Amino acid sequence: MAQRRIGIVMHGVTGRIGTNQHLVNSILAIRREGGLPLSNGDRLMPDPILVGRSVEKLQALAATTGIERWTTDLDAALADPQDEIFFDSAYTAARPALARRAIAAGKHIYLEKPVAPSLDEVLELRRAAEAAGVKHGVVQDKLFLPGLAKLRLLKDQGFFGRLLSVRIDFGWWVFDGEQVPAQRSSWNYRLADGGGLVLDMFPHWRYIMEGLFGRPTSVTCHIRTAQPHRRDERGRPYAVDVEDEARALLELEDGVVAEINASWANRVRRDDLLTITAEGTLGSAVAGLHRCVVQPLSTTPKPVWNVDVPAAQDLYAQWAPVPDLLPLKNSYRMAWEAFLRHVADDGPNHASLIEAAKGLQLIEACHASHRERRWIDLPALGG
Repeated sequence: MAQRRIGIVMHGVTGRIGTNQHLVNSILAIRREGGLPLSNGDRLMPDPILVGRSVEKLQALAATTGIERWTTDLDAALADPQDEIFFDSAYTAARPALARRAIAAGKHIYLEKPVAPSLDEVLELRRAAEAAGVKHGVVQDKLFLPGLAKLRLLKDQGFFGRLLSVRIDFGWWVFDGEQVPAQRSSWNYRLADGGGLVLDMFPHWRYIMEGLFGRPTSVTCHIRTAQPHRRDERGRPYAVDVEDEARALLELEDGVVAEINASWANRVRRDDLLTITAEGTLGSAVAGLHRCVVQPLSTTPKPVWNVDVPAAQDLYAQWAPVPDLLPLKNSYRMAWEAFLRHVADDGPNHASLIEAAKGLQLIEACHASHRERRWIDLPALGG
């Protein structure tokens, strides 16, 4: 068994998600365990270099993580032949240009979603990567969450019978900054900075739908700005120019209907901040980020509709938890491992830029549907 090094240019990882999930819980976790096992028995050891604009942030992150390599010179990092992969999790608006620079430098690219502000730009990036002979991928971490892994196991085992419908409920109350500081950065609410709930979250819903339940074939969507006035991190008022709520209906293959309710302006009274409900002829399941509960046909009760007295049944108690049957790691790490194996071991790539394009296709269709008040078809984009 030998150890093989792989250099990774990690751009924009001084933010919360970049630091905690991509760096600490993924790349550094793999390093702590002695590298990623490959098919020939070797172990792949990631060697990151941190790249960003702020010397202070980079120095602080390097000090806390023990990473020795960091720089504010992206061009120099891309020019170094010892680093094979470019990763970006900075602002969406700048991502296409950064990815093109990395492709021109011969780097494999692994990008946070959304990869670009438009479908055309994603398809252009894919063509450029294919022409340059570099490998490409987009982060699709949610499929590896324990709750969703349990849903996949149930579907693979035939638990649902004929699938009837799917519903995604997502969101929480994001304070407007007037009396309580907001939990989301103000850029999320500005169009010029790549903000907007649909752009931020609907790429996830797109790959979750196809990964678990079937390909979406059409969509109708309503979007709105529930909280139009907010204060930023410095307490300055600003006007919100993107949506913070979206409700969509999708038709999937085989006649399955999917419903999405997503909001940064709702108060949570459900099992988790994200819940996915799947209804089938033989059983139903509700999954959160970690837990999943089921109600098979054999134990489905017959509730009584009675407007004269309070409900006597505990409807929550009629569902059974799915046990933790599969060994699971951090979802971002599992996505990283899949891409690293694709690059170093020629493993399968289920999250290429065509998957990113599908996310942008849904985003643009949702906006067009709302604008034109109609259903929008989602033609297959290929593999």
